[in-house]
Amino acid sequence: MALVRIPPVLRPDAGGNSEVEVDATTVREALTMLVAEYPALDGRVLTEGELPQYLNVFVDGDDMRLHSGLDTAVTPQSALLLLPAVAGGSPRRSVDSG
Repeated sequence: MALVRIPPVLRPDAGGNSEVEVDATTVREALTMLVAEYPALDGRVLTEGELPQYLNVFVDGDDMRLHSGLDTAVTPQSALLLLPAVAGGSPRRSVDSG
């Protein structure tokens, strides 16, 4: 079965698991199965059948967007990494030397 690696920010909604095995042939199937097993991930992993804008998915180290997107093939030996985008912070302040 393919292995889905869950980032720390999503683990509370995935029963505290850092990894979950799924029996899937595409990224879409893998994420659908993950949400079916952990409904609290609905909207955070898939939104109306699509990937949320802030979530990146890598299959065996490759960004799925560079392949077939959610239809990227997954094998039983595949490792999927869910990687939420990080944004924000505060603007850089200049130090007044005066």
